[in-house]
Amino acid sequence: MNTNPSTDPEIERIQQKKMAEMLKRAQMQQLNSAGISKPIILTDSNFSAEITKHNLLVVDFWAPWCGPCRMVGPVIEQLAAEYSGKVTFGKMNVDENMTVPGSFRVMSIPTIMVFESGRAVETIIGACAKSHIESKFKPFMKNSL
Repeated sequence: MNTNPSTDPEIERIQQKKMAEMLKRAQMQQLNSAGISKPIILTDSNFSAEITKHNLLVVDFWAPWCGPCRMVGPVIEQLAAEYSGKVTFGKMNVDENMTVPGSFRVMSIPTIMVFESGRAVETIIGACAKSHIESKFKPFMKNSL
């Protein structure tokens, strides 16, 4: 029987698992402190994890064939860069992901929703000016920092 704890395979396995968890946590902290300067791609499968991971998440529900969506897209990109480290922006293609938009009753696109701590707090339906989008998420910024 091996009595040296430093060579015990079970202890070594646990140590490796803990090191991997610490590394992942450190990478997430680095990513959060550096900020995300582009919208993240949201899907039906990653949506729940992403809205809980980010204190303040602005989601653009869109489709590639939608003219107003194509007008809002560059604005979302610009806002993501400007508010990097403060607000996270995401885009969800409603043609490829129907479950989440259906659960939030997204009937028209573009629809932009603001999520604070995983909860929908604001909704904008239709194309609108950058300043209008900002006016919907800025009140929640002080709560999310």
